[in-house]
Amino acid sequence: MSSAALPALAPSRRAWVTDLPVLLVAVVWGASYLAAKGITTTHTVVAVLVLRFALVLPVLAVAARRGLRALGAAQWRGAGLLGLVLGGIFLLETYGVVHTSATNAGLIISLTMIFTPLAEAALTRTRPSRAFVAAAGLSVAGVVLLTQGGGFTSPSAGDLLMLLAALARTVHVLAMARVKALRRADSLSLTTVQLGAAVAVFAVLAAAPGTGPSPWTVAARFGAAEWAGLVFLSVFCTLFAFFVQMWSVRRTSPSRVSLLLGTEPLWAAAVGIAIGGERLGLPGVLGAVLVLAGTAWGRRDADLRT
Repeated sequence: MSSAALPALAPSRRAWVTDLPVLLVAVVWGASYLAAKGITTTHTVVAVLVLRFALVLPVLAVAARRGLRALGAAQWRGAGLLGLVLGGIFLLETYGVVHTSATNAGLIISLTMIFTPLAEAALTRTRPSRAFVAAAGLSVAGVVLLTQGGGFTSPSAGDLLMLLAALARTVHVLAMARVKALRRADSLSLTTVQLGAAVAVFAVLAAAPGTGPSPWTVAARFGAAEWAGLVFLSVFCTLFAFFVQMWSVRRTSPSRVSLLLGTEPLWAAAVGIAIGGERLGLPGVLGAVLVLAGTAWGRRDADLRT
């Protein structure tokens, strides 16, 4: 190998050093739907959410202690309100994945990448491009097919909840960008306050009658497999994912990070089929392809116009 080729290889290797952890985040996020489905039932959703985020919140609070002290009253209020929205997102997603397949959950939630630019265009009164509208239509058609399985039936309750979760994610993203008080705060402290507010919501719900067993009762019933799933969701899908994102955006472009994280639905489908034994059927396979193609096309068109 000639010495002239070595400089060309070095940037590529450095890029992979940054890209690989981000890609691993997309993988664990894709696997999170099956993990959540494996340790959660309809009656334990709230308890599992309390356990999942109570495990990581103290670590985040310690890491963000300086930033938390620097937050003003308006920033605390703004982040707290966003935390309430975040709590709603997690409730919708977790109840949704209990009532649908992990594959469907991961693919339907990816519609956030289509909903967000469309909602932003509506708020700013700008017309989206024809290519983006076509990509959105392709994605929606894909979701319709995806939810059919072996034949045309009404979408399941879980599919509809995941669709609402995608819409709630859109609201959360747009609110984050529009609350002026939050633009000057660091992301670690904001995330800590938001997760704290979400955990407070889960704790209040857990104490209310009719919301299932307490978190401590659920924790006592967990076996080794359930604890492994909970640790995976807490440590890898929350702590690891957040710190990798913070680390990577300082070393590469946000667009590159977004592109790699955009592979999450692909990993959700792969894990659901390979490990969860899920089957899509011919309409579902076609729908999955359309969702992936539509979201990729829409993301690319949006990136070209920013």
